[in-house]
Amino acid sequence: MEILPTVWFIAIAFLWIGYLILEGFDLGVGMHMLFTGKNNKHRRVMLNTIGPVWDGNEVWLITAGAATFAAFPDWYASLLSTLYLPTLLLLFALIFRAVAIEWRGKGTSARWVRTWDLALGLGSFFAAFCVGALLVLTTTGLPLNENGDRVGGPFVWLTPYAILGGLAVVGFCLVHSAAFLALKSDGPVRHRSRAFFVRSAPVLLLPIIAWVLIIQFQHGKLYTFAIVLVAVVAVVWAWINGRAGREGRAFIGMAIFIVAGAASIFANVYPVVLPSTIDSAFDLTVANASSAPYTLGVMSWVAGFALPLIIAYQSWSYWVFRRRVSDHHIPEAHSIIPAILKVK
Repeated sequence: MEILPTVWFIAIAFLWIGYLILEGFDLGVGMHMLFTGKNNKHRRVMLNTIGPVWDGNEVWLITAGAATFAAFPDWYASLLSTLYLPTLLLLFALIFRAVAIEWRGKGTSARWVRTWDLALGLGSFFAAFCVGALLVLTTTGLPLNENGDRVGGPFVWLTPYAILGGLAVVGFCLVHSAAFLALKSDGPVRHRSRAFFVRSAPVLLLPIIAWVLIIQFQHGKLYTFAIVLVAVVAVVWAWINGRAGREGRAFIGMAIFIVAGAASIFANVYPVVLPSTIDSAFDLTVANASSAPYTLGVMSWVAGFALPLIIAYQSWSYWVFRRRVSDHHIPEAHSIIPAILKVK
């Protein structure tokens, strides 16, 4: 087997893990806007914790999709054509979420603000659910024939596994973002987020733990048991530190948990990139779904230069905006809409 397809499989796994860590707390904060913030100022504190970084975090999703398209075009084509409807829902959810973040502060009426809070919360929920369904079906399989085409109707993807994956990522995002909010905010938002993390983590993380264990028992490789053990230890360590009020360690523990859990999933399914539930002979693998060696070689050179720069820039952004956000950092709300109408 050529080494470059394997390298790019690892690279795509890395991009998805980075997306789950970074966009995971973004999506979770969006969902928390529906119920954690007790008033508008508290919700503005929550939104300002992700304000400088949320759009940069979405780059990881775009990059993961683009890398899959270029490195494994058959994988990309079979996956997204079969999951056409949830992919469209994902795109609409991300658009609603982005518009809500940008437009929420353009007005001050309670109806205006609450409408965009609802758009942000629901957009974040459906985006997380669709990403989870997409990822779990990538690891458990879809009804594909020998040509990689879908067999069945447009809702053939809607299986218990898809629902499990959706709930897994939604639950993880809620817990991960609670640790992030406790780390990045101060005052009432910090205390409520920490309480939510401690109270809800043992329940909301059950679907993603089930996903990791299902893949482990289906494909169990010896060395991946050790990776799963790391994930278990990390999440317990995160919960203990969250309960003790050590928010930084709790957030790091959650990050290690998703890194180890996702790594075990990708390692277990390798070299298959998209299983067929009809016949294992129709599985797409890193060998039969990859681009030509020349294409992968060019991509490797480009990624070798670009990826370190992107990571360095994003790390610098997080360092610049590392301080906690609290109520006294939030100015009084003001609306630009009357001013625009007056000018006209």
